[in-house]
Amino acid sequence: MSPKYIPLLVLATSSLSLAKRSMDLVAPASGKTERVIAVYAQQPEAKHLDKVRGKRGKVHRQYANVPVAAFEVTPDALAELDRDPDVIAIAPDRAVTGATLNEAQGAVRHWDVVNWYGSQNKCQGCSGPNYQQVGIAVIDSGIYPHKDFNWWGTASSRIAYAESFIDGSTTDLYGHGTHVAGILGADGNISCLDGGLTADGNCKASEVYFGGASGARLISLKVLDANGVGTDSVVIAAIDRAIQLKTTHNIRVMNLSLGRPVRESYKTDPLCLAVERAWKAGIVVVVAAGNMGRANQYSTTGYGAIMSPANDPLVITVGAINTLQDWYDGNDRITTYSSKGPTAIDQIVKPDIVAPGNNIAAQQAPSSRLAQLYPANRVPVSRYWPWTTGTPDKYLFLNGTSMAAPIVAGAAAVMIDRDPTITPDIVKARLMKTARRGITKTVTVWEASTAKNYTLTHDIFTVGAGVLDEWAAFNNTERPSGSAASPKAVYNSSTKKVSLNFAATGGTNLTWGTSGSFSTNIVWGDNIIWGTSGTSGFNIIWGTTSPWGTAANQAEALAIHANGDK
Repeated sequence: MSPKYIPLLVLATSSLSLAKRSMDLVAPASGKTERVIAVYAQQPEAKHLDKVRGKRGKVHRQYANVPVAAFEVTPDALAELDRDPDVIAIAPDRAVTGATLNEAQGAVRHWDVVNWYGSQNKCQGCSGPNYQQVGIAVIDSGIYPHKDFNWWGTASSRIAYAESFIDGSTTDLYGHGTHVAGILGADGNISCLDGGLTADGNCKASEVYFGGASGARLISLKVLDANGVGTDSVVIAAIDRAIQLKTTHNIRVMNLSLGRPVRESYKTDPLCLAVERAWKAGIVVVVAAGNMGRANQYSTTGYGAIMSPANDPLVITVGAINTLQDWYDGNDRITTYSSKGPTAIDQIVKPDIVAPGNNIAAQQAPSSRLAQLYPANRVPVSRYWPWTTGTPDKYLFLNGTSMAAPIVAGAAAVMIDRDPTITPDIVKARLMKTARRGITKTVTVWEASTAKNYTLTHDIFTVGAGVLDEWAAFNNTERPSGSAASPKAVYNSSTKKVSLNFAATGGTNLTWGTSGSFSTNIVWGDNIIWGTSGTSGFNIIWGTTSPWGTAANQAEALAIHANGDK
């Protein structure tokens, strides 16, 4: 795989001229133009743009905080960019595509887990592991009977149970639950088997859409209507049903890619009480953090915006990172929309972990509202079957912490499949201990979809313990005892440091401790800092009320689902 970035300082000291051009940049023919992006040593000024205009080129886009400019160039204008000593590099204005499940799973080392299953002959001839003993409850908008939810190579569905708590049909009218279920447990029946296999048994398809637990039993509990809206009462009913069905379908994992603003302490919040019941019944509960990271009406820059029931200390709360559609982890960053902690009212340290959630391609419910509203998000057939054409009704791109949560839930399922004796607390502790912590501390990005600049600080309230490393968690064999409840954050205004109070949430030193293999220093390291104490909303976050409790914002805004970070 070629490197994504070239150090600009090295280029600036080298011989440039035509070497400035990327290898895939094709110069326009006489009388024609091409879209290019020029990289400057410093922020380009009007004089730089005028040079291109003087050669009949056009300025396509200017940027306030990024030292680049996009042009539509003639041959003469391209030559002018070559001559400009302030231009470091010139590249084509390339088409940007979303991350497929292959790339998102690759970013968290899922394919190492798949290869392990193959080495153990547990795959029964398929190209994905077969977790027949693990059931995953998907509490969402329902699951469309997509062929990728069948047992590998058969017409038998892995949707073991379906029930609606919101209307009279289990059909996914919104399209959200199908996408989430695909990230959790789809295999490649369509993208791989229907596309055919090579002589050595590999998929001919250029992209294959596997979920994290591609042989799990799926339990569809519908709580969101055609507009993606439900109520506390129906969500609680679905959680209750999952607990009832735990033994029947071996439900060990529950995914909730939904939420609402925090309105009271988790100790009295009915949604939180429900998920705690599931956790204590032996079900790993994974919840999306929410998509309120851009919210700044209270000058909190998205801090204090974790949604309920993600604010409960027992559950695994998941934020979303942007992998920039590659497997290289050095450029990963939190998405601008991923909700940050600490939680309102209780100041619980959240999220617990982060995973890829931006521009994820997964299974589509073809007649659903999301598919109809955003036809441009439908994955072209040419992406996976480049030799043919057809109606793009099989896969869809979506964005959000909703997409990150099932990646973690799938990882939990394979951990349980390998060792069915582990408890939800052990799963959470292993995931957090083994999370990758090398993410850059601070990054400033220009977000095209909102036309705003964001400074992202990767502190404890943004990325939690770090980025999911599924292979490391899968291989961890330690068995800490006690509760892995997320701690309460206590801020010291003198040192501007945050200390962790486990006693306030029922967490135990047996799990987290202050030394040993599961110490707090290992899990959170030096991320226990506060990055934005100068903001005017700082006191609101550490107060005893919830400004988000009366907010009219939905946890999963349609615009974020469709556009994400660009």
